[in-house]
Amino acid sequence: MAAARHVGACPRDEGLGYGSCRSVAGFPELNISFPATGCQKLIEVDDERKLRTFYEKRMATEVAADSLGEEWKGYVVRISGGNDKQGFPMKQGVLTHGRVRLLLSKGHSCYRPRRTGERKRKSVRGCIVDANLSVLNLVIVKKGEKDIPGLTDTTVPRRLGPKRASRIRKLFNLSKEDDVRQYVVRKPLNKEGKKPRTKAPKIQRLVTPRVLQHKRRRIALKKQRTQKNKEEAADYAKLLAKRMKEAKEKRQEQIAKRRRLSSLRASTSKSESSQK
Repeated sequence: MAAARHVGACPRDEGLGYGSCRSVAGFPELNISFPATGCQKLIEVDDERKLRTFYEKRMATEVAADSLGEEWKGYVVRISGGNDKQGFPMKQGVLTHGRVRLLLSKGHSCYRPRRTGERKRKSVRGCIVDANLSVLNLVIVKKGEKDIPGLTDTTVPRRLGPKRASRIRKLFNLSKEDDVRQYVVRKPLNKEGKKPRTKAPKIQRLVTPRVLQHKRRRIALKKQRTQKNKEEAADYAKLLAKRMKEAKEKRQEQIAKRRRLSSLRASTSKSESSQK
């Protein structure tokens, strides 16, 4: 099934742009990965009819891979993406066969911002598979009857182990009482002429007595702040009531004083008019 690499004219010579020079004749390559073993393999298909089961399918669709050959019987793969003959990637959610220009920002696939808050209009391909792709990315979801050489028969060990405490517990099926530090995956550092040693990562989210002490201190400080705020609020309320009472008394005194003055003026004016 895996044929020799097809040698055709470069897309630059045919006016197709500065993309990949592979699979110009219409036979796309399949980039197949198997997460269980960590292996990945690039396979060139020699017959386009084998790929017709993938046409008109969207990204994230699971497809039976029986049409690829006898050795693929029973395999189920998931379409994870791909690139067209000019190198533009497929983008999930764009329901079209062709190419569109989208304004992309941080968090979008197919774009990495170079500056904070930067947005850019980029050309991306739709999420529907057709014959104009140069590479189609597939992930094996279900293994079939036979092994695929270089894909399911070998295992590539992971370079680094988990760093988070909960993930270490999940990997080794540990309980909360077990000490996670004894199960950290250590990385060997072997240098010529030096004593072999290993290096362990710092475990994140590890609950230690110091962490619990910091948590207790934070809670105690929060309670102190709450109590202090309550006392200050009560003192302020008392002071405000006192000031309002003083202002009310002062206002009543002023009103009484004005009334006395007005009555005094009225009496003097009355006496003056009676004398005349």
